[in-house]
Amino acid sequence: MAKRGQIIVVDFAVAGMPKKVRPVLVIQSDAYNSKMANTVVVMITTNLARAHEPTHLLIDAATPEGNQSGLLHTSVVNCNTLTTVRQDEVLRVLGSLPADIMQKIDLCLKEALAIT
Repeated sequence: MAKRGQIIVVDFAVAGMPKKVRPVLVIQSDAYNSKMANTVVVMITTNLARAHEPTHLLIDAATPEGNQSGLLHTSVVNCNTLTTVRQDEVLRVLGSLPADIMQKIDLCLKEALAIT
């Protein structure tokens, strides 16, 4: 079962992008992860061009949090690109983000979804 805050690897296509193996961050609650076949995720990219935007969060691979994430390169969590993936299609778990970073992700999600 996928868990909120985990960075997982899946092989899928989203929003017109070609199908390929990609890291994503699980944002769906563990309560729903335990009873649903799908989980809600946001995309992770090594394209740092939009890292400064309020809907994006930079994960520096050289920091302790970046190391815990399992990401090999400094990356950006893109909270504008939400999608669902089947939990049985998760190829592996790379790592996870600590609670304080997930609180920052929550702020990015609020900005992306216009939640006050």
